[in-house]
Amino acid sequence: MSITIVKQGLADSLQDIGRFGFQHLGINPNGVMDAVAAQTANALVGNEMNETVIECHFPASAFLFHHTTLVALSGADFKAMVNDIEVAINTPFIIHANNILHFKKRKNKARVYIAVQGGFKIEKWLNSCSTNAKANAGGLFGRFLKKDDVLDLNDQKEYKKLLNDKDVLMMPWKVSVEKLYSTTIEVIKGNEFELLQPSSQQKLIKQKFQISSQSDRMGYRLKAEELFLQKPLEMLSSAVTKGTVQLLPNGQLIVLMADHQTTGGYPRVVHVSNDSFPSLAQMNANDFVQFATISQQEAEDYFIKQQQYLHQLQIACNFRLTEFLQQHVY
Repeated sequence: MSITIVKQGLADSLQDIGRFGFQHLGINPNGVMDAVAAQTANALVGNEMNETVIECHFPASAFLFHHTTLVALSGADFKAMVNDIEVAINTPFIIHANNILHFKKRKNKARVYIAVQGGFKIEKWLNSCSTNAKANAGGLFGRFLKKDDVLDLNDQKEYKKLLNDKDVLMMPWKVSVEKLYSTTIEVIKGNEFELLQPSSQQKLIKQKFQISSQSDRMGYRLKAEELFLQKPLEMLSSAVTKGTVQLLPNGQLIVLMADHQTTGGYPRVVHVSNDSFPSLAQMNANDFVQFATISQQEAEDYFIKQQQYLHQLQIACNFRLTEFLQQHVY
């Protein structure tokens, strides 16, 4: 059971939630940019929430399925098609063997996640299947997916009888996760926030920042009116993490993303809250970002509510899927 890449996309890769516990060795965590979308896709096909998924950007790869497979997409809407039939995001579907899943047009957001029931047969590196392109490890050969790559799948249930010679069958339910995304990005004040000039502190919150085209999975560079420190500052390199927002020497900001370095020597002015990070991860180059400051306690409370919603979603999806399989497969 496998999938073949029949058209190469733009920096598509295998990712799970991330590789943790090794940053002190200089190994970045990697993992999905949008954990909400990845977990939603996994929930829709009955997987554990940390199961490996394919993270795709537009233009995305095209995938030939060699076995009838239960699939779900979540995150961006790239007008997914199975042959000439459009399939919706946030709805599980069964694709018949020897059919191609491809993407026609970016309708919204930046990344779509593909989950298959049972997950991918991938060896872990340092407790994670996430691709680390810098170390050439994890994922498939430690790199982005290429044409003719073959992704092996774990065992699938038998769905052929359900399809009745159709290329694809959409399941009769969908989920909504839009309330887990927002246009305003919540941030917590960082260690060096108070070292900004008062006017720059106000600008950081009041003005909008444009995401530069020089942005990737390592960091989003933001463009706006320059921010200034009260006085020159020389810092020793210190720990940074996903969501750390640093002030660069040119007065612009950079937000560290999933493939971030483990230490940095620039002032850490704010940190993107965990619950807001998926919203930022789904923004494209030239989109505008606006920050809103919250307390650490508020950030923790919002993240807990987000995780509770995802847990409830997982329970509901497992119930619907089990009920459907009992009625139509077993």
